[in-house]
Amino acid sequence: MGKIEVEHCDFVHVHEDIVKDVREHMPDVEKLQELADFFKVFGDSTRIRILCILLCGEMCVCDLAQTLDMTQSAISHQLRVLKQMKLVTNRREGKTVFYALADGHIRTIINQGMEHIQE
Repeated sequence: MGKIEVEHCDFVHVHEDIVKDVREHMPDVEKLQELADFFKVFGDSTRIRILCILLCGEMCVCDLAQTLDMTQSAISHQLRVLKQMKLVTNRREGKTVFYALADGHIRTIINQGMEHIQE
């Protein structure tokens, strides 16, 4: 892949009205950090694979491990991260723990990401 050139202004001229308006509407630094941390979770292919599986419905750790050909320990570690970021929920049924996507937002994020990379 060739080098991508980034265009820039030929002279410096700040559009103060635009800058002022954007600064007034920007979320605060803490919120932006939370958003960055949220998207970092999607930066791991194992977590993405788990989320894609859970698009089909809830699944227990044993089934996730079998589907991904990974250990239950490795799956549990990733599920812990996903749960901390409120991307998945779990419920217990006897001795089995089932995981599911936390809400429809996660489905939308994954679907929109897939649409973007397929363009």
